[in-house]
Amino acid sequence: MAKKKITEIVEEITADFLAENGLELYNSEFVKEGKDWFLRVYIDRQQEEETEDKEEVYVSTDDCEKVSRFLSEELDRLDPIEQNYYLEVSSPGLDRELIKEKDFIRFCGRLVDISLYKAIDGKKTYQGILKGLTEDNSIVITDEKEEEIEFPREQVAKARLAVIF
Repeated sequence: MAKKKITEIVEEITADFLAENGLELYNSEFVKEGKDWFLRVYIDRQQEEETEDKEEVYVSTDDCEKVSRFLSEELDRLDPIEQNYYLEVSSPGLDRELIKEKDFIRFCGRLVDISLYKAIDGKKTYQGILKGLTEDNSIVITDEKEEEIEFPREQVAKARLAVIF
């Protein structure tokens, strides 16, 4: 079964269960690392309308355990994956990768790290405040010099929330 198909199955299986528990599927991947296959499922809290004083609510280990048990049982019942694999359920983390358009909307105004496939002006990594996406799907940030920089999505290897300690 193709990798994409398995992630689609995971999305279908988990949709109602996650919604009932105030969660949502952030991302999933089915990848081979060495000789082992991994089904990684990243869950997040459903996001309500943002207010200025609202604190971000995070996924707990109990949430991950509950989803893991549910998904494991459903995958055993349906048996859609031919090979042996490890199931991992976790939150996307503080340094989460921004993948979907809704991620770029949700985290607008936050500090992000941008990694490029090819260097621009001798740099492959940039950090700045996320301004959002343009109509042609480019990522826009404001750097430390308060200059706006636009990166076409096809040139961006990863866009992640920056973590400052």
